[in-house]
Parts: sequence; C-alpha cells; structure tokens
Amino acid sequence: MYLSFRWYGPEDPIPLQHIRQVPGMRSVVTALYDVPASQVWDESRLRGLKDAIEAEAMTFDVVESIPVHEDIKLGRPTRDGLIAVYRENLALMGRLGIRVLCYNFMPLYSWFRTEYEMELTDGSTAMSFDQGEIHNIPDPWATDLPAYWPLEESLDEVKAAYRSINEDDIWRNLKYFLEQIVPAAEAAGVRLAIHPDDPPWVIFGLPRILRARDSLERLLDLVDSPVNGLTFCTGALGTRAENDLPSLIRRFGHRIHFAHCRNVKRTASKSFHEVAHPPEYGDVDLVEVMRAYADIGYEGPMRPDHGRNVWGEIGTPGYALYDRGMGATYLLGLWDAIQRERSANGLD
Repeated sequence: MYLSFRWYGPEDPIPLQHIRQVPGMRSVVTALYDVPASQVWDESRLRGLKDAIEAEAMTFDVVESIPVHEDIKLGRPTRDGLIAVYRENLALMGRLGIRVLCYNFMPLYSWFRTEYEMELTDGSTAMSFDQGEIHNIPDPWATDLPAYWPLEESLDEVKAAYRSINEDDIWRNLKYFLEQIVPAAEAAGVRLAIHPDDPPWVIFGLPRILRARDSLERLLDLVDSPVNGLTFCTGALGTRAENDLPSLIRRFGHRIHFAHCRNVKRTASKSFHEVAHPPEYGDVDLVEVMRAYADIGYEGPMRPDHGRNVWGEIGTPGYALYDRGMGATYLLGLWDAIQRERSANGLD
C-alpha cells in the first residue's frame, strides 16, 4: 500500500507543496475536471499536471476520473462515438504512464449528499445524507440539483431520458461499455477501477446498481479481465450494514486497483454522515479494513477519502487539507503497525 491524495489541479486552494508535507504521501490523484465527457483530453495539459506533481517528488498514478457520458449510460445511438473518445483518453493515460483509472457509472448525480456542512458534536463539519429529506421533495425531477460533471444538454432533457431507464438497462449499457473499453485499457496498460454507487441505493428513482457483494461479483463477471476492477470505497459500501468490508476486501482483493478509506456513521436506514477515520467515531472499522488489505498483499494506491472541515479551515466540503492529512497519517500508522505485527508472527 502507498498513500495518495486527491488534488483538483492548479485551481485547487490546496497547493501540491502542502500535500507533499503529509507524512508518507507518495502520489497525487487528479484529472482534467473541466473537460466535457464528449472530448478527447489535451495531452499537453495532462502532461503539465504530471510534470507539476513530479516536481514535488510525488507521482501521478491515478486519474479520477474520466467521466462517462450520460448517453453511454442511457444507451443512446451516440454512445459509440463517445466510447471511441473514451478509448482515446485511455490510450493517452497509457502514453503518460498513468496506470489506474477510477471512474463511475452512476446516473446523473455521481456521489450525492443532502447536506455539506453538518456540524458534529466537536464543532467540525462533515457531509451527510438524510433519506427523509429526499422523501420530502415533492417532485425530485423538478429539483435543480447540480450534476457532478459538466453536461452538454439541459438537465431537464437528461432527467426526461432517465424516466424510462431501469436497472436492467443500466447493467446492459454498462456491459456494452466495458466490452468496448476493456480491450483498450489492456492495450494501454491501464487498470479500470469502478467506484461503487454512493450512496448505494436508488435516489430519485434513478437506478444505482453497484451496492453490495452480489453486484460487485456481477460487475467483474461482465468482462472477466484482470484490468476490469474496483475502487473499493469503505465510505460508500460502509453505508450498508450488511456489507462486511474486510470480507469483501479478501474476496475481491485480486481485482481491487484503488482504495478509498473513510469512516461513516449510520444514523437510520439509508441515512448517514461522515466522521473522523478512527473506528470509535463511526461504523467502519478501519483497523480491520487495513488488516484485510495486509492479508491480500495490497500494493496499490490508497487515499484518505472525504474528510471533515476542522480547525476553521474553509475549503471544498469533503476535500479540505487538514482532516484528510490526519486521515492519511492514521492509515499509515495502522499499516506500519500491522506490517510489524505480521513480520513478528512470520506472516511475511
């Protein structure tokens, strides 16, 4: 395992110099976040990010994310041309030596929260999701909520298209997509790491299919290739009490290409908020999660995910520096202790 940190590029208020100062930080996760999903990325711009990261003695190992165009998720006639663009971007990653792509197939909204600055008992703030607030919206299709990626048609048009889509359609369209891009990823030397749906249940009637063990099994079976893998997110999967995270890591370890580690507190059925990384604050036991990663011999990138805003820091909800920095050092401390324990017990 080695630590990575998400950075939103030159416009991010957190400079690379500060990320470098987090103990043990080795790599940076980023992307060209302003490019619409229909466009091939500019190689010089992506190379510029790589050069800036390497100038701070870190590596650029993971793109998070190349957005999947809504027409691909919807199975529209335009999807073949858009998938061709996706393949070109995978080839670009390969040319630059960027070996992991974290992406998602969530309809329209990607990860979703109902509150971005919930105050916790210690005075810090964190993101939360309350299913009751979703139920209280009388007409969700009339609600002007922002999509995660730039859209190239009106939000109303995309919402209308999703009215006729069900889970079987999403699975069918995901399979079609993977059948086209897995060979391109293999050729480029890029491992695909799909992120589970966050939260992993239906929102506004939109199908969200990657939720638990059976759906992860199904995803990997759609195209059975070593490059078709997972971003294992303890925060997303941990919102469902039935998900035994250490067991899932041991089951899917050979296909986990990227690890997101954070803690959540489940407050009701389908309601939760994000908390500090140590287990006593929430329902994710990151000690046992890290033991599972040690057991499978995980050697890939791991990043502290959505942090709180602490110590008066004003930053993007979930992506401020201080708490993610604390999370990274907590994960590193657990990893070092577990590795020493394994060595003392003759397990390495």
